[in-house]
Amino acid sequence: MKLRLSSAAVLAIFANAAHAQTSVTLYGVLDSGLEYQSTSAATFLPHAPNLGHVYQFKDGGIYSSNWGLKGSEDIGGGYRVNFKLQGSFYTNNGKFTLSDTPGTNAIFSQFATVGVSGPFGSFDAGRQIVPMVYAMGQTDVRGAQYFGSILTAWLGMGQAAGWPGTSTNGPIGALYDSNALVYNSPKFYGASLALEYAPGGVAGQFQGGTRESAVLNYSNYGLNLAAVYYNGHDTNPFPLTYPATPATPATGVDNNRFYYFGAMYTIGGFSVSTSYGIGKNPANLNAANLEMASAGLGYQFSPRFKITSGYYYLKDRNNSANHSSEFAVGAEYNLSQRTKAYVQVGYVDNKGTMNQTVVYGSAVAPGVSTTAAMIGIRHSF
Repeated sequence: MKLRLSSAAVLAIFANAAHAQTSVTLYGVLDSGLEYQSTSAATFLPHAPNLGHVYQFKDGGIYSSNWGLKGSEDIGGGYRVNFKLQGSFYTNNGKFTLSDTPGTNAIFSQFATVGVSGPFGSFDAGRQIVPMVYAMGQTDVRGAQYFGSILTAWLGMGQAAGWPGTSTNGPIGALYDSNALVYNSPKFYGASLALEYAPGGVAGQFQGGTRESAVLNYSNYGLNLAAVYYNGHDTNPFPLTYPATPATPATGVDNNRFYYFGAMYTIGGFSVSTSYGIGKNPANLNAANLEMASAGLGYQFSPRFKITSGYYYLKDRNNSANHSSEFAVGAEYNLSQRTKAYVQVGYVDNKGTMNQTVVYGSAVAPGVSTTAAMIGIRHSF
C-alpha cells in the first residue's frame, strides 16, 4: 500500500513538472455575417460575366474562421520548441478551405509548423502564412482584412495576373507557402528581419517550385515601416481544367516577383497609412506587370470602438486602360474581450479587364463597378 502511494506521489510530481514546462492550447475564431454585393461572378477570371447582385451568409468579414492547436516546451537556457497546427474553414457550410492543389481542401491550410525560439529569434518549418502578409497588415490602417484592404488589393493583382482562385498558389506574392523555412529575428532598436526559403522538392530542378522572401520591419514610437521582397519559381502551375489537364512541369522559371513598401503612423488615436507595391512576372512581363498604391485613415474612439478607412489603387503597367480604384470603411465594436461586432461598406470601380474584389472570396466581373456591405460578428475561443 505504501509502495503504491509512493509511486503515485512520484508520478504526480513528474506530471506537474512536465505540465509546468510544456503547454498545449486549443484555440479558434468564428467570423461570419450577412453580405450584400451589387454585382458578382462565378470565378476570378478576367472574362467571367456579371451574374448580378448577391445576398448571402458569408464567412470572414475581418479574417477567416479558423481553429488550431499550438504548443511550446521549455528546453532550458531560454530556448523553446514550438509547434502550430491551424486550419481555416467556412462557417456557412463547415468545409475546410483550399490547399495548394486545385479543388482540394486541407485540414491545416494555414499552419503546420514545428520550430525553435530563443535569444536568437525564432525559426519555423512547414506550411505557414508568409512574412510579407504580416508586413502588409502592419502598414495598413485596415489591417489587411478580408473586406476592402491591402489584402484584397494585392489579391486583385493576382487576379489580374491570371489567378483562378482554385488553389492557394498565386502568380503575385503569396498568402501561404508550403515547405517554408522562416526565420524571424529579435527586435533591435525597433528593427527586425524575416527571411524565408521554401525548397520546391522537384527532382532534377534545384529551383523548381522554390520561394524566397525577405522582410525588413521597423516598429517604434507609433511608427511602423515595412519593406518586402518576394520571389517565386513555377507559381500557380495548374491549368483551369486540372486534373483533366496535367499540371505544367516545374522548370524553375522565375515568374513571381513582388516588391512592397509601406508605412503607418499612430498618434492620439489617429492612424494614417500609405503603401506602394509592384508585382510582375520576370519571365514574361507581358503576362503580369502591375502597380499598387494605398492610403488609409482611422480613429480609435475608445478601447472598444474604432473606425477605419482605406483607398486602394491598381494599374496594369502594360495597358493603361486596365485600372481599378477601391474605397472601404468599417466600424468595429468590442462587445467583450472575445467578441467583436462589425459593419463594413466598400466600393470598387474596375476598368478594362481589372476585377479587384471588395470582399475576399466574393468574385466580381471585370470592368464592372461594385458596391458591397457586410454586418457580422467575430468570436474567439
